[in-house]
Amino acid sequence: MPGESAGAATAAQCDATPSTSGSEPRNQLPAFKLERYFAKWEFKAPHLLCCSDCEPLRLLEVLALADAESLRSWENLRLGYGETRGSPELVKEICGLYENVAPEGVIVAAPQECVYLAMTALLRPGDHVVVTYPGYQSLFQVAASMGCEVSMWEVELGEDGSATFDVDKFQALLRPTTRLAVVNFPHNPTGFLPSAGEWARLVAGCRQVGAHLFSDEMYRLMEFDESDRLPSAVDVYDKAITLSGLSKAFGLPGLRIGWLAVQPALHGLMDRVAELKDYTTICNSQPSEALAVMALRGRSSILRRNLDLVAANCAALRAFMDDHPHVFSYCQPRAGSVAFPRLAPAAAAGEDVESFCERVVQGCGVLLLPASVYDHGPSAARGHFRIGLGRRDLPQCLAVLREWLREEALAGKGGS
Repeated sequence: MPGESAGAATAAQCDATPSTSGSEPRNQLPAFKLERYFAKWEFKAPHLLCCSDCEPLRLLEVLALADAESLRSWENLRLGYGETRGSPELVKEICGLYENVAPEGVIVAAPQECVYLAMTALLRPGDHVVVTYPGYQSLFQVAASMGCEVSMWEVELGEDGSATFDVDKFQALLRPTTRLAVVNFPHNPTGFLPSAGEWARLVAGCRQVGAHLFSDEMYRLMEFDESDRLPSAVDVYDKAITLSGLSKAFGLPGLRIGWLAVQPALHGLMDRVAELKDYTTICNSQPSEALAVMALRGRSSILRRNLDLVAANCAALRAFMDDHPHVFSYCQPRAGSVAFPRLAPAAAAGEDVESFCERVVQGCGVLLLPASVYDHGPSAARGHFRIGLGRRDLPQCLAVLREWLREEALAGKGGS
C-alpha cells in the first residue's frame, strides 16, 4: 500500500509550470532538464545505469531479421526524400499493431516530434490539460508553453519505494471543459501499470467529459506478465491519440522512428499534424524507415530478447537491493524498462538525491538519474532516482556501485 500521498496538484499551482521561472515568457520552452543531464554525462560516464531504452540492436542484428522483401528494399534503397506520413510499407506494419487504425490515421516521426506536433495541432491558449506527473518533460511542458492550464495527476509514493496513480484523483481533475488528458503507461520513471479496470475507468472519464486522450505507450509490450497488457488507447476510444515507437521496447532509439495512431474521428487532426511536420523534419530518414519495417516484422524475436534481458536484470537488481537495505528502498515495477528506487532515509543523512548521484558518478563512473530532473518535489525530496533495466551491462554497473558503497562504508561516509 502506498504511504503518504504526494497529492494531486491544483491547476493553479501547475499553471505556473514546474520548469519555468516567473521571468520567462509563456511561449518560451525552458531547458529540458533530463536531456541536459544526459548531455552532460551520457558520453562521459563509463557505466550507464539509468538508460530507459533496452539494449540497442546492432545494424547486422536488424538485417538478420529481414525477410526477402524488406532486404531487397534495403539493398535498392534510394536516399531521397520520403513521404511525410511515412512509407506505405512502414505504415502498413504499424496499422497491424492495432485493431482500429487505418493508414490515414498514422503519422511517422521521431517520438519527441510526435509529442510536439500533436499538441501544437490540438491545443490552444487557455485549454485545460491533465497530465501524469512526474513524467517526460515535454508531455506537460509543451502545453504549458502554449498557455494551457495544466493540472498534474501526481504519483503516490510508498515508504517501500512503490508507486501508484489513483484513478479517482484523475477523474476529480477532469472538467467539462478539459481538452486533453495525457497519460504514460507503463509509466516512466516508476514502472507503474494500472489494472484493466482502472484503465477502463480512466478512458470512461475522458469519454464522459469529451476530452481527447494522449496515451504515451512507448513502454507498452514490455509487461512482465503479458496478461497485464492493456489495450492501446486508440483501440478503445475514438478521441485517443496513441504515441508509440521503436526507442524503448524495441531497443532502436537511433532510428528516431515513432508514430501517432488515431481512429477515423481524428483523421482531420492527423492531416493538420502532417501540415505542421512540413515545418520540422518534412519526412523521415529513408534508411531508418526501411530498418523499422524489418524490426516490426521481426518484433516477436526482438521483444522476447528484451523481456528476457529485463527479467534477468530485475533479479540482479532485487538481489543488489536486498544486500543494501540501509541504503536503498526498492519496489520492483510491473512493466517497462525503468525502476524508481529511493535512498533510505538513514542513508541520505541530509544529502539530497542530486548530490548523491553526482557523488556516485564522480566517484565510480556509475550514472544514476536523480528525480530532481523531473521537477517533481516529492519524489526528489524522498530521494528517488531512476535505474534502467534494459541494458546488458547492468550486472557490471551494479558490481562497480557495490564496490563504491563498500569503500564509502569503510571510509565512514554511509553505505553498508
